[in-house]
Amino acid sequence: MLLEELVRTTDAVASTRSRLAKVDALADLLRRLEPGEIPTAVGLLTAKPRQGRVGVGWRGMSAAMGKPAAEPTLTVADLDAALDRLLVTAGAGSAAERAATLRTLTAAATEREQAFIAGVLLGELRTGALEGVLTDAVARAADRPVDAVRRAAMLSGDLGGTALLALTGAAAQLDAVGLVVGRPVQPMLAATASSAAAALEVTGEASVEYKLDGARIQVHRVGDDVRIYTRTLAEVTHRLPEVVEVVRGLPVRAVILDGETLTLDDNGGPRPFQETMARFGADAARATVLHPWFFDVLHIDGRDLLEEPLSTRIGVLERIAPAYRIPGEITADAAVAERVAHDALAAGHEGVVVKAVGSAYAAGRRGSNWIKVKPVLTYDLVVLACEWGSGRRTGLLSNLHLGALDPTGDFGEPGGYVMVGKTFKGLTDALLRWQTERFQELEVRRTAGTVWTEPVTVVEIAIDGVQQSSRYPGGIALRFARVKRYRDDKTAAEADTIQTLRGLLRS
Repeated sequence: MLLEELVRTTDAVASTRSRLAKVDALADLLRRLEPGEIPTAVGLLTAKPRQGRVGVGWRGMSAAMGKPAAEPTLTVADLDAALDRLLVTAGAGSAAERAATLRTLTAAATEREQAFIAGVLLGELRTGALEGVLTDAVARAADRPVDAVRRAAMLSGDLGGTALLALTGAAAQLDAVGLVVGRPVQPMLAATASSAAAALEVTGEASVEYKLDGARIQVHRVGDDVRIYTRTLAEVTHRLPEVVEVVRGLPVRAVILDGETLTLDDNGGPRPFQETMARFGADAARATVLHPWFFDVLHIDGRDLLEEPLSTRIGVLERIAPAYRIPGEITADAAVAERVAHDALAAGHEGVVVKAVGSAYAAGRRGSNWIKVKPVLTYDLVVLACEWGSGRRTGLLSNLHLGALDPTGDFGEPGGYVMVGKTFKGLTDALLRWQTERFQELEVRRTAGTVWTEPVTVVEIAIDGVQQSSRYPGGIALRFARVKRYRDDKTAAEADTIQTLRGLLRS
């Protein structure tokens, strides 16, 4: 199949708010794919190619963009093969070879295909084709029950493989997909609430547990064979030998554990998030020690626990790993829940997760049985530029380039602004229309995709924190940035500073 057909479908999906229309467009595409193309196409549509992250950043992608092709000739297989080459290219001279691969790929792509490829590689494909919509589309295309497709995808951790099975296999094969120790499953997710007491009103009696600012891990053990996976189901076993050692010491033969791992300081407090994540991105010698904490168990010694109530699963966890159980209390008292939340924050953690004690483990689902509560950090930043949107946002300025004030010139000119991230989240239709008009009035220059503005507009941005990053000159990047509101009452000189944001690395 030509890549153009995927691009055309994603444009159609992005241009409508109707979930039914999105599902119809994706289902039509899935039916036209060859069997060997199905897993690849599903990965591309969700900006999660089967190769995972291939080490291409914004700068590398921008440098590779040249004159687009006049006519579409690239196929889905061509893009998949290029990603294979990027994945395996390493060692001396690899930077030049990777750059050449990217240039060859983008030179063969039309302008729309170039934007699609960039979205896939940077994880910023904004089509509205979230996995839930695509799961429904697989069921529609294969004429299978949605629940059967969703269950197989969650328990296999592989929507692409599930799509292939649903579209080409028998119904019994899809129904036979189950929990397998050693094969990661999609993690259960949490909704949000403003306070522990508010969360408790939804869940009823609950386990109120510390929310650690660590890395989510899913650990599988059979005998002495231990496998560790991230929340995106990438295997990282070889990078976490201390976690392997802990799990091998537990009194079990087979187990699947859900938890977090993070580094601690000398006083037992959490170290910055990026120090934990550094262990996931490099094979170098360990500079820090990661400590695991577990909050759930999905299987033990031949017994699946997914459908068991949380209270039962906690009991199993307390029996097999009491020293590694995440701190928390079971309560129906709002005052107790608030106290646990206060204690978690005082200990340097993010907040709490409030979990209904009678709830099953809903792999891959976000519902009201788990509710996270953590304070929101907001900062006033300056808009430096804005990118034109795509799909439903075509013709509107959407993705904001955000800068922090640098009063001392540590990262440039004194009184200038240092870019710390981008976001297109939190923008209403009204804000999109307003900023499209406003930023063109403030325009100082533009390219085909971006309008640079005078740095005078202040916007309040909510973030989950910052992390170290070589992408931006200030050495940090915002985590999960989203727009709260524009601050007409503030001047750019009153924006938060890069030094303030960098201080979050030490907090």
